[in-house]
Amino acid sequence: MTFLERIQQDEAFRREQFPTAAERIYMAHAGVAPLPRVAGDAVRDFLGRAEVDNPESDWAMALVEQARADAARLIGARPDEIALLGPTSLGLGLVANGLDWDAGDEIIAYFDDYPSNVYPWTELKFKGVNFVGLKPEAPGAVTWELIESALTPRTKLVALSSCHFLSGYRIDIDTIGRNLGDRDILFCVDGIQTIGAFPTPVEHVDFLSADSHKWMLGPAASGIFYVKRSRHALLRPLLVGAMNLHAPDFVAQEDAAPLDDARRYESGILNLAGIIGMQASMSMLLDIGIEAISARLLDLRTALLEGLRPLGYELYLEEVGPASDETCSSILSFTHPSKDLRRLHGRLENNGIVTSYRKNRAGDSLLRISPHFYNTEQEIERVVELMR
Repeated sequence: MTFLERIQQDEAFRREQFPTAAERIYMAHAGVAPLPRVAGDAVRDFLGRAEVDNPESDWAMALVEQARADAARLIGARPDEIALLGPTSLGLGLVANGLDWDAGDEIIAYFDDYPSNVYPWTELKFKGVNFVGLKPEAPGAVTWELIESALTPRTKLVALSSCHFLSGYRIDIDTIGRNLGDRDILFCVDGIQTIGAFPTPVEHVDFLSADSHKWMLGPAASGIFYVKRSRHALLRPLLVGAMNLHAPDFVAQEDAAPLDDARRYESGILNLAGIIGMQASMSMLLDIGIEAISARLLDLRTALLEGLRPLGYELYLEEVGPASDETCSSILSFTHPSKDLRRLHGRLENNGIVTSYRKNRAGDSLLRISPHFYNTEQEIERVVELMR
């Protein structure tokens, strides 16, 4: 029996591995997720050892390098292309401010994306960089055709989220990245809403940033920052210190060069406890398999839709037609023609069910439900029952 099968069939085991399941029904993984037991144990073990020994012991640093290797496996990269940095906005800011810009250069992005993937780019107006906002027909539904229509000879970079935080629309990273690469345009991805849940390939991506506190089930402020090896020379380290410039025996040099791998973006001591917890969760996800997790999430999505649609709930992304396994996710935001969703959110919370209450730019109320693979059909049924 696989781990995933046992989670579904053995409730005691599920609650042991995911302690939150014994206390509540947690369906807000698109926000901040609770830690699984394996991550909590790893952090506790590290802290216990750190009380009596050097926190940067060989044991701890071996786990850090394992985290680098596991992160690379998750996205199809090389370990020397991974810096262990969080939060997501830190990596995106390093890209925005570490590239050389000329006045009149253009960035294409989606203004109704999560602000962490908007503000680093709009702030470049002070360097004379123009922000070109995409306007998809439906929330978050960014396609290659839409991007292509916005390209000009001054387009230098396209910055997108792998999945929209409200609509749950997943972009076609490979197609977009391949076409941008053919045109020598850089591609930066905010991967926080897919890594750990759905495949997030970086073969045709130049830069990616993602904290681990959502679908990766890791501690907050530990994450991964990917820079394609061929772009290391292009993206200068914006933050420098003793750890990312050559300093033999910690002696500063007149002309210190950055390290020759992605550690060049790690300027100081790392968030060791967070990274070690993240590594434990990544190892669990890799053992289960991202394809298996993705299939499970789509099954839970279907169960939730089958329960809520007859009650008059509508998906925020309903207008784009039938969902495709290639573009949908387990982020589902609902509207309702007559229900007070803020009050409903409170009712769910009072009954031990964690969801997210959100609003879009127009001020419309949305109830966002985002289950992970360890949630069950019985929990979905309980949510539906309370949403009647």
